[in-house]
Amino acid sequence: MSATGAHPAAVLMGAQASAMRLPVCDHYSGVEARMRKSLELQAAMAAELGRCVFDVTLDCEDGAPVGREREHAALVARLARTAPPDARVAARVHAVDHPAFTEDMATIAGEAATRLCHIMVPKVESVDDVLHAEKALLAASAGQVPLHVLLESPAAVQQAFEIAAHPRVQSISFGLMDFVSAHAGAIPASAMGSQGQFEHPLVVRAKLEIAAACHAHGKVPSHCVVTEFNDADALRTAAGRAARQLGYTRMWSIHPAQIRPILEAFAPAQDEIAQAAQLLSTAAHADWAPVSVDGVLHDRASYRYFWQVLERAHQTGRALPAAAQAWFAQPAAGPEA
Repeated sequence: MSATGAHPAAVLMGAQASAMRLPVCDHYSGVEARMRKSLELQAAMAAELGRCVFDVTLDCEDGAPVGREREHAALVARLARTAPPDARVAARVHAVDHPAFTEDMATIAGEAATRLCHIMVPKVESVDDVLHAEKALLAASAGQVPLHVLLESPAAVQQAFEIAAHPRVQSISFGLMDFVSAHAGAIPASAMGSQGQFEHPLVVRAKLEIAAACHAHGKVPSHCVVTEFNDADALRTAAGRAARQLGYTRMWSIHPAQIRPILEAFAPAQDEIAQAAQLLSTAAHADWAPVSVDGVLHDRASYRYFWQVLERAHQTGRALPAAAQAWFAQPAAGPEA
C-alpha cells in the first residue's frame, strides 16, 4: 500500500490507537426494566447514527437488592448473553472485598464473557485489587475481558499511575461521591455538585491525577456522574469542562436524558471536523511529509491530533466530510514498522 493510500491510524497512531476506540459515554442501569430499555435505546441510537455511540453497563453494585445478589448476577449474565450481536454490554460487579464478588465474576464472566466489552470493578485501592479481579476472570475462563476500575479514595488516587500501567486495565473512572466522603468532612458537600466538583482543589487534583495516569499509559480516563440528571445545562457544562479542561475522553451517564448531551460535549465542532479532514487529505497527498496550510506548518504531530479529532467525530456519530469517510469504511492495517 502506498503512503497516500495508507490508513491514517496505521501511519500516525501507533500505540495510542487502542485507547481511542471506546465510546465516549458509559451508561449505567441496574433495575431490570431500565437495563432492558437501555439496551433498546443503544440499538435505536446505533441505527440512527450508524454506529454504537455508548456502552451499557449493567450494574450489580448499586442494582442488586441486598440478599439477592446471586439472582441479580444471573439476570445481568442473561441480559448480556441475549443482547443484540453488535451491542456493547458491560457489567459492574461488587468490590473485590464484598462477599458477592467471587460469585458475580463466576456467573457474569463465566456465562457471558464472549458478549462483554468489559467488567467494571468498583472501589479499587491498589494493583493488588486489579490482580485479584484478574485472577477471578481467569478462573471463569474469561481472560479476554478487559477490566475498567473505579478509584474512589485518596489512597486509590495515589496509586493511579501504577494501576493504569497494568495491562488488563483499559479505563479508569473517578468516584466523586465516595472520594468526597472519604475526607471525613474536610471537603464540603458542595464539591459533589456539578459546579463544585470543578472548583475544590482536592477534587480537581484527583481528577487530573487519574487523567494524567491514563494518558501516560494509553488508557481511557472516564469522568464521574452528574447527579442533577434533570438539569441538562449543568450536565452539558460539566461534560464540556471534563473534556476540554481535564483531559477526559469518556463520561458516565445515569439517566437516558444524559446520553445525548454527553455525546455533544465530547464531540468536536463541525468546523474542526472539516478542518481536520481537509488537512489530513492534504497530508496524505504529500505522503505524510510536512505541509503548510494557511501559513501554518503541520507535520505528523499535528496530523495525529487532527486524526484524533476525526476519530472522536466518528465515535460520537457526527457527519464526516467525504474526504474522511473512506478512512472509516476500511480498517487500519496496523502501525507502520
